Amino acid sequence: MYQSPVRLCSTLLQRDIPVLCSSSLGSPVRRAAVFKKLSTPAPLFGHTVCTDNLTTGKTVIAATAIGPPLPVSVCSRTVCSMGNSTSRLYSALAQTLSSSPAPQQEEYGEHVVPINPDDLLKECKAALLNRPARVQRAFAFPRNNRPNTHHRPIRVMQWNILAQALGEGTDNFVHCPLDALNWAERKYLILEEILLHRPDILCLQEVDHYFDTFQPILNSMGYHSSFLPKPWSPCLDVEHNNGPDGCALFFNRDRFELVDSVNIRLVAMMLKTNQVAIAQTLRCKETGRLFCVAVTHLKARSGWERFRSSQGSDLLQNLQSITEGTGIPLLIGGDFNAEPTEDVYRDFVTSSLNLNSAYKLLSEDGQSEPPYTTWKIRPSGESCHTLDYIWYSQHAFSVDSVLDFPTEEQIGPNRLPSYNYPSDHLSLVCDFSFNDEPDRLL
Repeated sequence: MYQSPVRLCSTLLQRDIPVLCSSSLGSPVRRAAVFKKLSTPAPLFGHTVCTDNLTTGKTVIAATAIGPPLPVSVCSRTVCSMGNSTSRLYSALAQTLSSSPAPQQEEYGEHVVPINPDDLLKECKAALLNRPARVQRAFAFPRNNRPNTHHRPIRVMQWNILAQALGEGTDNFVHCPLDALNWAERKYLILEEILLHRPDILCLQEVDHYFDTFQPILNSMGYHSSFLPKPWSPCLDVEHNNGPDGCALFFNRDRFELVDSVNIRLVAMMLKTNQVAIAQTLRCKETGRLFCVAVTHLKARSGWERFRSSQGSDLLQNLQSITEGTGIPLLIGGDFNAEPTEDVYRDFVTSSLNLNSAYKLLSEDGQSEPPYTTWKIRPSGESCHTLDYIWYSQHAFSVDSVLDFPTEEQIGPNRLPSYNYPSDHLSLVCDFSFNDEPDRLL
């Protein structure tokens, strides 16, 4: 179970595993850790040193998070395994500390051993041989779209991946066998979905395995990563949790460079809330153009519509402050927990930021959202809603293609999650191109 830094240190110091960590594990602060070398040499994962003990199935990990450096104290932490003795997720990272030095990341000054995404995808498929075949989804191309053929499109993926602690502990998916949610295999389903689409920008919510899974693996695939946990994550109330869940933002370092980054704790009705957002200004290396990408996750449940609207207004104000006077366009991925009939959705549509929802372009008239982005069955009944969106500045970007959703038949009678899909939310994937004359369309 996730523990406070003091308790964690006092408990694990007895195990003689020296680690440096920050004095606040529950907030977006700098965490650095150095672990004792085990019998198997450990590969380096950029910000992370990780060793998978195939005999015990335990993984120890060291990670660096976002935020300013703080004084550190000596402690240690053992985190959830990447798998049991049959797991070979890290075999593609076979370089060890005793081999030639890992290449240096120029921008961030961290060691990283590159991983071949094709090799990792093969390992995911091998680990999932006993799972049913995954749903096949195809890209659809909006009518009258005129992609910019001069530059490569920017692929954006938005996905609430379902926090492991919540999926196993509190969400009560009554028609989903508990075995379908075990992390030893579910992580491969999540990674497989990401690897199939290879996004340039990845917006994730409900991430509670950032430090031991997504940050090290995606860093080794060439992504810059940031994570902002919820201040009072419900994951911490679940026994044997892996820490707080939160929003994570990843971008391809080969294509973009970070110009500025802002962590936002959303305010509603003048009160700080439990919901967060990350907004980063990036420069496209190919075109030199600046744009801002943001990820967020608004308050869930019915009865909180006004609260969500207030949170959305706060996010819009923050994004306006970031882009004010610069003309920097926006890409926003989020689980808004709001149907298109809610005020928060209308506020984004009518915002002065000139935003549009990319998935509307799947509809016949180009004005209607898809019928669902999440579909689950809980004790209270079946829940089928459109809650997830990718927003874009329509004066600056064109939508080249969008990943279509599976049909009701493909999803199956037990709905989501399932043995062949790891989350109760479907991923959204869009390809965007810069408009040639963005100012002309304002």
